Amino acid sequence: MLIRVKDAFIGIFVIVSFGVLVTMVYRFELNRSYRDLAKRIVGVSSKGRTPQTVEDLKKAIALYENQIEFNVKTGAQTGVYWKILGIRLADKGMHKDAVDAFDRALYYNADDPTLFYLTGESASVAAASTLGFNDNSAFEKQRYQQLAESAYLRAIELDTTYAKPRLGIGVLYTFDMGRPADAIPHLERYLQINSNDVMSMFVLARAYFLTGENERAIDLYERIIYKTKDPKVKTEARNNMDFIRDNM
Repeated sequence: MLIRVKDAFIGIFVIVSFGVLVTMVYRFELNRSYRDLAKRIVGVSSKGRTPQTVEDLKKAIALYENQIEFNVKTGAQTGVYWKILGIRLADKGMHKDAVDAFDRALYYNADDPTLFYLTGESASVAAASTLGFNDNSAFEKQRYQQLAESAYLRAIELDTTYAKPRLGIGVLYTFDMGRPADAIPHLERYLQINSNDVMSMFVLARAYFLTGENERAIDLYERIIYKTKDPKVKTEARNNMDFIRDNM
């Protein structure tokens, strides 16, 4: 009987001791995690030691605010450099590389509608230059078209008064993606902002023609003839207008 009591006492002692040990290890690991978190957030305090208390953390964060501001400015400048690089690459006709540069610029400034417009322009050209002879190139062409579409739409979403992406997506829908009906509202909105843009009138007139709105297309070609002084442009508009009338 005494042996059983003794064994029971030893068992309870072992369990309690193990529980105490686990608690000590847990607290040690928890404290260490707090210290590691403090190190990651603020580094070290002005006294050269890791912040241990809430007050020390607040002081260290205050000291780091200037560094954070510096990092923000540095990041913004880096984004500007990537944007400039993308524009230079696009100017040289290297539009696939330009898309990658604009993507890096967007990492630093994700709310810049101009960056999304530029991405759409380069992606659109990259899609047009991909012939799609095989499955891989066909997939790449579609990927760039979808990228151009999403980039233009995001630019419009960020700034509804920004006209250029509306023309860009109008051209993309009309000539590249076979969606002239989707192009029309964007092109009409663009012409409300830039009422004398003859090139966009040609695009919209074609979208009207492709969707069966022949009278509206003819009216727009007549508007082009009235507005332009370029005889070649007048001739092209008359030829398009005559073609529509002959096929009505």
